[in-house]
Amino acid sequence: MLLTISTTHTPATDLGYLLHKNPGRAQRMTLAFGSAHVFYPEATAERCSAALLVEVDPVGLVRGRRGPEGDGGLLAQHVNDRPYAASSFLSVAITEAFGTALSGRSKERPDLAATAIPLEARLAVLPCRGGEGLLRRLFEPLGYAVVAEPQPLDATFADWGDSRYFTVTLSATVRVAELLAHLYVLVPVLDDEKHYWVGDDEVDKLLRHGGDWLATHPERELITRRYLKHRQSLVRDAIARLVTAEEPDVTTATTPSRDAEEAALERPMNLHDQRLATVLGVLRASGAASVVDLGCGEGKLLRLLLDDRQFTRITGMDVSYRALETAMDRLRFDRMPEMQRARITLLHGSLMYRDARLGGHDAAAVVEVIEHLDPPRLAAFERAVFAFARPGTVVVTTPNAEYNVRWPTLSAGRFRHRDHRFEWSRSEFEAWADRVAATHGYAVRFAPVGPVDDTVGAPTQMGIFTRTVAHG
Repeated sequence: MLLTISTTHTPATDLGYLLHKNPGRAQRMTLAFGSAHVFYPEATAERCSAALLVEVDPVGLVRGRRGPEGDGGLLAQHVNDRPYAASSFLSVAITEAFGTALSGRSKERPDLAATAIPLEARLAVLPCRGGEGLLRRLFEPLGYAVVAEPQPLDATFADWGDSRYFTVTLSATVRVAELLAHLYVLVPVLDDEKHYWVGDDEVDKLLRHGGDWLATHPERELITRRYLKHRQSLVRDAIARLVTAEEPDVTTATTPSRDAEEAALERPMNLHDQRLATVLGVLRASGAASVVDLGCGEGKLLRLLLDDRQFTRITGMDVSYRALETAMDRLRFDRMPEMQRARITLLHGSLMYRDARLGGHDAAAVVEVIEHLDPPRLAAFERAVFAFARPGTVVVTTPNAEYNVRWPTLSAGRFRHRDHRFEWSRSEFEAWADRVAATHGYAVRFAPVGPVDDTVGAPTQMGIFTRTVAHG
């Protein structure tokens, strides 16, 4: 089985430092089931590719009784795809060959190891039990462009059709550690098999390599179930730990202390209520009947949308499961009349991942959310919302950094909220919004929210995106 990882980052040969493997020489590692070889088919300043070739000894597997479980009998022990198709054997080889890179460490290039760079991974033969559709549902939400070339059942008899094997190329701007973690978890998931016994320690491995992204992945349950070989007790444990360990970094009201922190600042002008009322007015004026509130928090905007009969389909999504539970309590979800309840859906998910559940809405509201995202995650949010979900109208609000000088309790250089990753001036926000609109086929206009100061503008700035191109 063969995996190649390539980059066009300059200088591309820095990939050797990130993978801890010298491009100038080939290396061989002995594995329990065979051997692994790392070499570089190309290594220039413009493009560098590292290859991981895994040789599986099928006879040794049978002799050592370490082979995959199954009902194939003696013939399947000797005639199978394990030496050729990417599987859990490849995951083990990744940890042996690229273990330090998988952990995100690089002694020589620590800053680069923490940086998203253009990467391309190619898997020569990847079994996909679930077909190309499942392959895309697993990798596209993580920001990958997927090219899948189906392999025929027989090269001589084309009318036999295609097999379940694909040659797959994955491209994205991600950290090397992220790419390796995604491959480590998802290759065995696509194969839907493990070559070793799955016990409690597999839950720890799954959380270690999937903890940053799996909790809010749209296919979380399927990934967990297949990775843990359908052992229900382990699956329940993993899901419970994923929900408990979630990182609520894009919710608008994650904890009471943070709620109080921002509310105390805005309370004198009742800015929060003004913001929600302004967004509601824009959504009404757009003519939208279906709206998704991205980063819905504890459901304050959802309550206003429910009270307006114009909105017949309302969806709230948040990365924090606890915030969604609070929203259900505030909305009195369990006591809601049946017709009212049919109008609203609450989803646990992340704004950074492509999610089919977000499609088909007339409008989306993103209220005081983007400033909670690190720049690489902001880019993923842009793709998820404007490239994939593509609602007709998107309303985005964010603090106006210029107005901060008007808050008497806010010291110079301090953000309004301790979880903000940035706060933009009006020109910075407009430059971002203009770029996003031009890239994804939208027009954008801007409006102030709150009292307007002649010098520094309004405390909140709003961008209203209207789709002009049907398909990006």
